[in-house]
Amino acid sequence: MTHRNEIRILLNGADVAVRDVPADRTLLDYIRLERRLTGTKEGCAEGDCGACTVLVGRLHDGVLKYETVNACIRFLASLNACHIVTIEHLRGEGGGLHPIQQAMVDFHGSQCGFCTPGFVMSLYALWMENPSPTETEVETAIQGNLCRCTGYQPIVAAAMAANQYGTPANDFLTLEREEITQRLSALDDGRRIVTSPKDNRAIIPANVEDLAEVLTETPEATIIAGATDVGLWVTKFMKPISPAVFINHLNDLKSIKLTDTSLEIGAGVTYSEAQDAIRDAFPHLEAYWDRIAGQQVRNMGTIGGNIANGSPIGDTPPVLIALGATITLRRGQEQRSLPLEDFFIEYGKQDRASGEFVETIVIPRPISGQLNAAYKISKRRDEDISSVAAGFSVTVENGLITDCRIAFGGMAGTPQRAKAAEAALRGQPWNAATFAAAGKALETDFAPLTDWRASAQYRTSVARNLMQRFFLSMDDQTAEPAELLSA
Repeated sequence: MTHRNEIRILLNGADVAVRDVPADRTLLDYIRLERRLTGTKEGCAEGDCGACTVLVGRLHDGVLKYETVNACIRFLASLNACHIVTIEHLRGEGGGLHPIQQAMVDFHGSQCGFCTPGFVMSLYALWMENPSPTETEVETAIQGNLCRCTGYQPIVAAAMAANQYGTPANDFLTLEREEITQRLSALDDGRRIVTSPKDNRAIIPANVEDLAEVLTETPEATIIAGATDVGLWVTKFMKPISPAVFINHLNDLKSIKLTDTSLEIGAGVTYSEAQDAIRDAFPHLEAYWDRIAGQQVRNMGTIGGNIANGSPIGDTPPVLIALGATITLRRGQEQRSLPLEDFFIEYGKQDRASGEFVETIVIPRPISGQLNAAYKISKRRDEDISSVAAGFSVTVENGLITDCRIAFGGMAGTPQRAKAAEAALRGQPWNAATFAAAGKALETDFAPLTDWRASAQYRTSVARNLMQRFFLSMDDQTAEPAELLSA
């Protein structure tokens, strides 16, 4: 296949072609150092603080959608045929302050100002989609933005009042949407892109078939979807990632199929893109889904990437394993399926052959009598990595536990089922004694490590308590049944 050697983007109002883009060039470095758009700030360089938040618009099936992303861990090579909007581009009617900016001024939403551009961009994205949000919706939108001096109350107040200063119907991005759509369509010629020298090469396949060919030719390549993990390899560990194959643009990996029996998700579907389908098929995951990082990371990170990187503390594998998910792997034209739990072999090792990639995830829908729950325990409620994550799926018939699947993350070198605890539950009556015995059996299943997130003793205690919590929250015969908010 013929290819070209430049990334084509729309940066604010200008069409830009960037040649020889290194694989590890971040969007933040490009806009700050090369374009001198310094309103976007660099804070944590790991996607946690939100100071670097920008909007990225991309066409999906011909529809233009804008989302917030962390520019510090988003690679420039992943942005072909995208519209990048930075704080400098915002404007209100008549060239004055944008409604979000004016609300932040009037409600005293800024002190030192370092975090303010990121907050403005996050609130701008919310305002475009939902100009009259609730306080909870505002808080969800700014989960990924940290402020250390102003305090969140005036920022939330500004967000809720922004619609008094202007409406999305009159916003410049709304008025220019048709023009931007045409310009972005013209930037994508459907060819493979290969940029930069061999020691820092970025490859952007034209489609999934081309991806399969690229990985057959270059099986040692680093596959990058959302870069929410790989981005830190570069910014924190200075780790080389070349040759890097970027796949976040591949619409063929973004399919979502909801049937009566299952939810099938393409590996390139982001957390945000999956959210509605997850809520419809698995209501117990709705609150859990909002605990996955912040909005910017949910807009970037993919379910397939969360699985493929094999982290023992990934948010999605434990709950998907509990639900009996399977994955399809592909190499060239060959495909194979396996249970998700079998994909994880040991720490840092997965059942993925050279040149193979995760293509789809299939999650069975709950059946009658099945009780499901998901829990995430972390030091901070929002925007934090898990100390322990757990998924429960227990089927009860006539007061007896007929089947169960329980999986934990953070308790071993891989996400793993609690098989001894499951054995202690299966065939037993639904009562407190049964779950106490299952909690005790967890000590057979796991011997967790102590690290900076949590001690081994704490993790063991948490896992046992989650077993008890599941029983209490699901049992309507107890004196004080309650489904508590995830801690």
